Amino acid sequence: MKNLQACLYARYSTDKQRETSIEDQLRKARQRAQQEGWPVVATHSDEGVSGSTPVALRPGGKALIADALAGRFSVLIVEGLDRISRELGEAELMVKRLEHRGIRIIGTSDGYDTTAKGRKVMRIARGLVNELYLDDLREKTHRGLAGQFERGFSAGGKTYGYRTVEAQGGRRVVIDEAQAQHVRAIFARYAAGDSVRSIVLDLNARRIPGPRGGTWAASALNGSALKGLGLLNNELYIGRVVWNRRQWLKCPDTGARRYVERTSDEWQVREAPELRIIGQDLWEDVRKRMAPHEAPCSASEDIAPGRKGGRPPRTLFGGLLRCGTCGGRLVAINAWGYGCSAHHDRGPSACTSNILISREKADAMLIDMVRNELSRADVLAAIPHAVQTEMAILYHAEDGGRQALQQRQTALQLEIDNLVRSLAQVGTSRALTKRLQVLEEQEAIIARHIAVAPSASKVSALAYDVIGQYRQLVQELRRTLEQQPDRHNTRRLLADLLGSPALPL
Repeated sequence: MKNLQACLYARYSTDKQRETSIEDQLRKARQRAQQEGWPVVATHSDEGVSGSTPVALRPGGKALIADALAGRFSVLIVEGLDRISRELGEAELMVKRLEHRGIRIIGTSDGYDTTAKGRKVMRIARGLVNELYLDDLREKTHRGLAGQFERGFSAGGKTYGYRTVEAQGGRRVVIDEAQAQHVRAIFARYAAGDSVRSIVLDLNARRIPGPRGGTWAASALNGSALKGLGLLNNELYIGRVVWNRRQWLKCPDTGARRYVERTSDEWQVREAPELRIIGQDLWEDVRKRMAPHEAPCSASEDIAPGRKGGRPPRTLFGGLLRCGTCGGRLVAINAWGYGCSAHHDRGPSACTSNILISREKADAMLIDMVRNELSRADVLAAIPHAVQTEMAILYHAEDGGRQALQQRQTALQLEIDNLVRSLAQVGTSRALTKRLQVLEEQEAIIARHIAVAPSASKVSALAYDVIGQYRQLVQELRRTLEQQPDRHNTRRLLADLLGSPALPL
């Protein structure tokens, strides 16, 4: 085994671990590689990344996968399989993919080894333990926060107009009078008929720090009446504390987290008159003016890749472009043009640029740039190889592909021949006859699969056929992009092509 080349991978996530945890994991991995005489050709790590985050969405994990696909190493050394993932399905899929490519996986602490017998049982058992650990951690954390809420302490989160102070057993929420006076003024002005945007522009003009310390945005005030989001909808200002109204859920494919509303029977509500900032009459006046269906007053409808919330994007490039003055995002502020979202939503105190660019002209120019990038000679030359690589992976996939089918067919034919010879020697046997019938049925099924399975020559031909289709799609790029059903994914691809941050205009 001296010819193996090793890749090391380490990860830590919780606050109980430190950056030195990475060093400890890698030190043990190097010792194992040195002991076996394997040269270390790659080292990857992820610091402060949860084990529930998909491997492909971690910086170190992404590099690990790239090295594996490129065949740069033949053995992966980790502290344990939980370093790869604590999610049973994700860990199982990742391990299977690596081992299918002939990569041996070794765990320095948990004893996992691809060459060991019973490794599948061990892998599933440890994967189940890891996943149960995540569930238990979530439950304990949630239970602890629920207990703090019931005892009158802060259970997390920060609301403008309040601060927390140390108390025996936890932290208590108290009114921050300096901010509370602005809360009262906002409610009073809105009830009197001022628009949310005019209030925001005035707050920013007077240099009053927003909830996060920066400038104010319109969405910070009226958010969502239905979800109780936004300053004007927060019941804490009338002394009503609502907790456990929402929960974070992580998408298993993208790793992106989003808020999901819990049912009202799961909410925990506590009356706290000492925290009231707004009088009941003023609260009711605001409620009368703010319709329950009112949407956030913001021009930033084009959400850039990675950002959460907002309406579905209605343009291809809005949110991907940058303001040349403040660096903020250019979005569709009307049906005609792109403008700076910071200037539009927050006023000249946030950005002095009153830029307005024709959407039609900007889109045409950017699409030409993308088309030229996609039509480069080196890009076209790389397509056949890329397609052949992907097809080869499918062709040699586990239990699939012509080669695997033919190997199985050969094994079945050999067993059938042996049974026929046995029947010729011992005569009719009910058990042997039944077994022969089963094998012949299996062989017939595989023969049908082989007849439709793509051959290597077909795979190669397909790779070159793709170029013609690719050229046509690029030539009609605008129509191609606008017809994609997933606009978010299309914009993510455009962001990758344009670079990050996107072009300043």
